[in-house]
Amino acid sequence: MEPVFHVIDKTSWERSVHFDYYYSQIKCKYNLNANLDITNLVTKQKGKNIKFFPTMLYVIMRAVNQNKEFRMSFNEKGELGYWDEVVPCYTIFHDADKTFTDIWSEYNADFDVFYKTVSEDMQKYKDITGVIKARPGQPKNFCSVSCLPWLSFTSFAQDTYTESSFLFPLIKFGKYFEENGKILLPVSVFVSHAVADGYHTCKLINDIQEIARSF
Repeated sequence: MEPVFHVIDKTSWERSVHFDYYYSQIKCKYNLNANLDITNLVTKQKGKNIKFFPTMLYVIMRAVNQNKEFRMSFNEKGELGYWDEVVPCYTIFHDADKTFTDIWSEYNADFDVFYKTVSEDMQKYKDITGVIKARPGQPKNFCSVSCLPWLSFTSFAQDTYTESSFLFPLIKFGKYFEENGKILLPVSVFVSHAVADGYHTCKLINDIQEIARSF
């Protein structure tokens, strides 16, 4: 099924003035970082003998697809809107030369289908190196997610030096660790303030937490 793009009517949109202010005047982007309790998620993941990365990727993408602020972009006409669904674009690390490549996978709300799809795509494209985009045909409706499994970071920030109309979030998670009997995961969300205020980003992170807790 082709993804559907919903054009936003800025004359009635509650955040219209906020979007214009942060997109055209202040041009603000920000990072929000949090440690999430993934004790239940890791217990279930290990009990099922499945891999952590595609499992956590599902949790993140399910939360993203519950929040339209993180599915927003411009269409080919330059109109602002949001996709009914976004797919994950994520990185594969190549240990031999310490480089990475990007691939993407179809999204499915059913965990078993999603896990199988991502696992098969990772296997298929794992040996392609020397390029950034290992899988061609990346759709316009995507969300970037990557993992830094070597460090339990306390904060992560990033930015670019050029003007950009990119509105999708960039989501990172690090190495999980144990503290006070819980397993915690550092997560960072890089956001365009034009489409999401602190409330919306906090809701996204809290949704990720809730999905992980009830996995």
